[in-house]
Amino acid sequence: MSTAYVPQQPQPVVSTGAPPTPPVPPHASEATRLLCAGTYLDSGYRDRVIEELQLNEQRIVAPSLGFDAARVLAHALRARRFELLWAGAILGLWVVGGVLSGGLLAFCIWPSVALALAPWIRGRAEQPPLWRLVPAFLARWGGRLVFALVLVFILIVAFGGGSDSGSSSPRYDPYTGSYSDSSSLTDVFSPSSITDLVEPWRAWLGLGVLALIAWCGYAQRNQVSRALAAELSPQRFGDAANDPAEQADNPRFQRLKQRIRLEQHAPLIMYHEARPFCGAGAAYDTWVLAVELRPDEERKQQPLSNRTVLERIRPLLEQLRVPAEFAGPGVRDRLRWLEIDECVFLPAEGLLTRDQAPYTPQAFEEHRARAVEEGAEKRRHFLRIRVGGWEEELVVTVFVRIHTQGRMLMLEIAPHVLTPVRADFKDADRVAHRFRHNNLAGKVAGALVLVPSSVGRSLGQLGRGLVYVWRLLTGGYAGALPDGPGASVRELGAAPTGSTFQEMDVVRYLKSVQDRVANGVRAALAESGYETGEFVQKVVNISNGDVNIGRIEGSTFAVGSGSSAASSSVSGGAVPPKGADTSGN
Repeated sequence: MSTAYVPQQPQPVVSTGAPPTPPVPPHASEATRLLCAGTYLDSGYRDRVIEELQLNEQRIVAPSLGFDAARVLAHALRARRFELLWAGAILGLWVVGGVLSGGLLAFCIWPSVALALAPWIRGRAEQPPLWRLVPAFLARWGGRLVFALVLVFILIVAFGGGSDSGSSSPRYDPYTGSYSDSSSLTDVFSPSSITDLVEPWRAWLGLGVLALIAWCGYAQRNQVSRALAAELSPQRFGDAANDPAEQADNPRFQRLKQRIRLEQHAPLIMYHEARPFCGAGAAYDTWVLAVELRPDEERKQQPLSNRTVLERIRPLLEQLRVPAEFAGPGVRDRLRWLEIDECVFLPAEGLLTRDQAPYTPQAFEEHRARAVEEGAEKRRHFLRIRVGGWEEELVVTVFVRIHTQGRMLMLEIAPHVLTPVRADFKDADRVAHRFRHNNLAGKVAGALVLVPSSVGRSLGQLGRGLVYVWRLLTGGYAGALPDGPGASVRELGAAPTGSTFQEMDVVRYLKSVQDRVANGVRAALAESGYETGEFVQKVVNISNGDVNIGRIEGSTFAVGSGSSAASSSVSGGAVPPKGADTSGN
């Protein structure tokens, strides 16, 4: 009896709340592997990665939760080199073929361009609008029909169709009643006339060039499939030291790689004002609670600081790592690798160079010590709780901030969810396996169908490469003032939604973390001599999706900015799409 495959997940026994060792480092995680594979499969995603991480080198990289952005950039650059080399070779063959065929292959250019433009006209939407669908249909089938007619025409010329050794009979003109040796327009473009102008051997050379172009298409796909089955395979991907993409002899890439790896996992987060949580995913059930601190007459009051509350929360969160008493050492639960740390958000504005960002441990400790008790505007301190589920494909991050001032306690909980990697990226292994194990007829057919659109596709690929070089040389990015991250390559490669099982895990992770945070705050209030009844009631109301505005027995409570009367809960369905605002703001 066979059993379903379960990915290998080493499970060390963790009997205490000590910080565990992650089962897989970020550079070898499954999310990193799939994103690297995606750079070979989707040229649009690859261009966005290169634009964000290399072209705009003034931008500080977004936090890389559970993956390594530098390794994704390495494979994006390698995949682009492959693409440009093959595009140049194919375009060169078309130029040579046009000369050798006496211009016959020139008739294939326009249908090839139309075929290459058809996917761009249609767009990426699953259900494109009619104004896109109809032109794309006409471009696709019009290009196919014209290319097929040109190919038939070349075959007729190659076999000398319609030729009668160069002789022709006089043509009778019914209007003049006489015979004439002059040719009509249809005679000029007839196969016999073309064979008089173009020798059959030139047509055969044109067909030979088309066969070479088909072979180039096959060789390019074979090169990609070998990369997916070798250095990007699950068995070999963990060996980053022998990854050919990492060893590229490119000084600029090597410099950026070191810079990215310094920034992407640092607890000090340099952000753009419009995108403070860039890299963490979509906001999920964000809420803010403000409650008045009322002394408990039966207890002795003690000083209550932000640090005191955070230190009371941390042990409760660490207990989530401990498995059930009878679960055994082999239990599979991502909460056993729950990560808890503190991070400080700083705006990137004001820096003169990217190297001035204060990533040293001493600078972070200074910012953390000062920011933890601040009311916070631009500089903000958070307790960050992260759970990387589904082989780091489903990442749940909860940012918790506590602030006490004016006998008020403000509790901010900002959960964010990174949805799994795109389905087509996850199918990379299947695509490569199917190509390598296909029969000869399938491989030949797959190569031949790439020929008609090869001219337009190669022109587009080389054109994008020239545009990138132009922007690199003239954009002035190297000397630009530093800026916060514009996009996260992990978010760019994320699916819009997750599965039902993944939604269940998101809810389980969030409910566990939020419950422990609320219990920690309640315990801190009680130990410091403050009433807790109203706080508990408001947490229950928020957890149930209720909204209370105003004063209830001397306590105040608000949800979101502006205290708008709207429920902030997310119910049913799948994980919310990337960029969705579920905070009720």
